[in-house]
Amino acid sequence: MAPSLRSHLKRRKLQKLYQLKKYYNPDDVPGELVLPTEATATEIRLIDYNETDWIERKNLTVEECCPYLDTESVSWIDVQGLGNRETIENLGKLFGLHRLLLEDVFNMLERPKMEDYGEQIVIIARMVTPPKEGERFSHEQVSFVLGKSYLLTIQEEKSYDCFEPVRMRLEKNRGIIRKRGADYLTYALIDAIIDGFFPVLEHFGERIEDLEAEVIENPTSQTLQKIYAIRRDLLQLRRAIWPQRDVINILIRDGSGLIHEDVRLGFRDCYDHAVQVIDMVETYRELTSGLMDVYLSVVGNKMNEIMKTLTVISSIFIPLTFIAGIYGMNFNPEKSPYNMPELNSYWGYVLCLGMMLAIAIGLLWFFWRRGWLTNSSTRIGN
Repeated sequence: MAPSLRSHLKRRKLQKLYQLKKYYNPDDVPGELVLPTEATATEIRLIDYNETDWIERKNLTVEECCPYLDTESVSWIDVQGLGNRETIENLGKLFGLHRLLLEDVFNMLERPKMEDYGEQIVIIARMVTPPKEGERFSHEQVSFVLGKSYLLTIQEEKSYDCFEPVRMRLEKNRGIIRKRGADYLTYALIDAIIDGFFPVLEHFGERIEDLEAEVIENPTSQTLQKIYAIRRDLLQLRRAIWPQRDVINILIRDGSGLIHEDVRLGFRDCYDHAVQVIDMVETYRELTSGLMDVYLSVVGNKMNEIMKTLTVISSIFIPLTFIAGIYGMNFNPEKSPYNMPELNSYWGYVLCLGMMLAIAIGLLWFFWRRGWLTNSSTRIGN
């Protein structure tokens, strides 16, 4: 393995270890909230709606959310950012979340899962962000607390989410979303999260196509690092989507009093999308494995071409070196007629060079007739 690649993998391992240390500490008390130091300020956004009315409020406090929870309309409380401990603890008291449950909700390395508490359903999922030009994709945790007439969502960051189309449907009263309850809103948001994987996968597809051309035309050590980077990112995608498929399957299979039967049918469509994402991830992982094999084959083929060229050059100069070595020996022709009589020849030097040139041209013609001077990749392409 190349030294640059080894150092790159070592840095990645250290980064993962550092990330774990930020969230896990053996001395932490169970149920204690350990918030990341770089977390952004907490912002609460509320959307309250029914079939005829719709209202949206931003930058609310926890106390300002209380009146909306007692109405018959559906209330969506969206919390973005985890920088305010007091706000988070007050939210836990408002929605009656157990300390251990609150720890799971705000632990940003939690595995996607679903817990049914009778009057509440807690769903933890992972949302991916399409990468910008020259950057890698990112992912964050999104937690759902579903009640009878409310839905609490908690996002790690407030820079991006894939819920904007759902907000537009609520605002414009498109479809049946405002005619349904909080369970349908939960389905719509989870479906938006699953659909958010497809733009990321499209980006990976384009990167793999570019890498295929690069591997064939001009493979370098950086090409190998790019392949490893894509494999690592695809592994993260797989870890994000695979347990979410299981969560959706539990929602379909086990059901709950908070989720109506027709909404469970919607989750079946969501499950199909999750399976499709997993299939695409596995396909791309196989393609990157194939790219690795092609890279090694191309690099080996180039090395063979170099060795073949050096062998041809050596083969041409071997007889020439032999001739030059013979006539470089110091035998006196005056002592014996057999001691290099060519040294006294008038055209001896010219004839020797001509013979050496003829041998070189003859060997080149022989190699050409055998096809050894033709690039093997060119022959394959033809």
